[in-house]
Order: sequence, then structure tokens, then C-alpha cells
Amino acid sequence: MQIDPRTLGQLIQLQTMNGLDLQGTSVERTGADTDGSLFDILLQEMMLAEQGETAASASSLPGYLPASGLDLSEALAMLSPSLVNMGYADAVSMAPSKASAPLPVKGEDDIEALIARASRTYGVPESLIKAVIDTESSFNPMAVSSAGAKGLMQLMDGTARGLGISDPFDPAQNIDGGTRYLSHQLSRFGGELKTALAAYNAGPGRLQRLGISNDEQLMEKLHMLPQETQNYIRKILTAQTKYEV
Repeated sequence: MQIDPRTLGQLIQLQTMNGLDLQGTSVERTGADTDGSLFDILLQEMMLAEQGETAASASSLPGYLPASGLDLSEALAMLSPSLVNMGYADAVSMAPSKASAPLPVKGEDDIEALIARASRTYGVPESLIKAVIDTESSFNPMAVSSAGAKGLMQLMDGTARGLGISDPFDPAQNIDGGTRYLSHQLSRFGGELKTALAAYNAGPGRLQRLGISNDEQLMEKLHMLPQETQNYIRKILTAQTKYEV
């Protein structure tokens, strides 16, 4: 088995970058939460691909979730802004960005426009985006949690960097990145909303270590998650009903 030296070199460069482990939002992160880094997942998946291994082999990877659908190209796409800055855009195949130029933000109407655009771009209901923003920051773009999560959708620094966000306090970047991250969690967990919300708040790695990949497993093991995450799921679902038309 051989890996293209250029590709391997890119992955080694990626390993040195901060924020490759998308960290969720409000919950405090620990050293244990860096298991199964995106670098490790990418490298192992590439090695399996080179060997023509099956999905059964892939299921043993530290970051693999059977319902995720987060494949190599999707993971690389999430890292594309950082790769472009590193000069690797031509060497690695990336999914094109769907987001257009940021809208000027001057008030509530502009926030509504940003939410509507993110909803259209990533297929996440506006009511859910508003519920997350309401619960996370009460629509305060300068909000900072005790754990260091920032902005309207309360993104941790590592998550923001992985999404290519340069200023988490910029509503346009925060809403676009936060909605994109939320859409990835919904896709990862097959549309299971409660599980996706738990991953958004606590980080998908924590759920993986607990063997949680759907809502049924989540409810069985809910007591094993931080109390903040347990409350978070309930608050989001309650808030969403307020914004549904």
C-alpha cells in the first residue's frame, strides 16, 4: 500500500493545524475530547481507500459513525478555507462553497436575512437556526460563554477555525458557519434531531465514545451526557416551536 507523497505531506501539515477536532459549542472541552482527530480519521480512511477496504473495515476508525455519511470529501470540504490559506487548494479535491458574499449586518432585519440565506444554503429550517441562536446567545452577537464559545451560535474556537471562520463575532460568518456545522451533524446522524443537537453542543466525539448514533440510543444514555447538554436539547426543541410558522 502506498499513499501519494504529496497527499501524505498535506495530511502531516493538517496535523499541525489547530481546530481540526470540531469541538461543538458550549460544553467545556477536555484532553479526552481530542480522540479520533479529523487528521487521524482522514489518514486512516485514505489508507483504507488505497487498500480497497470495505465499510466493515472503515467502521473501526476512531471517528466513524455508521449514520454519519461524513466521508473524506466532506471532511476536506469543511477544512477547505484553511487548506486554501496553506496553498493546497489545487492538490486536494474540494466541494465548492455554497455560501456567497456576506450581507451587511445592521440590525434585526439583517439577522433575519442571514438566517434565511443559511437555511436555504444548508437545508436547515429557519425555526431551528433561530432556536439555536436564541438558546445559545439570546441573539447577542458578542456573547461569550464561560467555556469560551463565541457569537450568535456560540462556536468554540477550534470549531470556528475548522469551518474557516476568521471572526466568530461577525454575525454573517457565525450564522453561516454555525448552520453549516449543524447541518453536518444532522447529516452525520441521519436527520436524528436530538442527537444532532447533542453533538452540536457537546461535540460528536463525546457521543461516539458513548456509542450514541441515533435518538433512541441518546435517550437511553442521556444521563451519561453533561447536564448542560441534557437541558440544551430540551431548550432548543421548546424554542423551535416558538419560531415555527
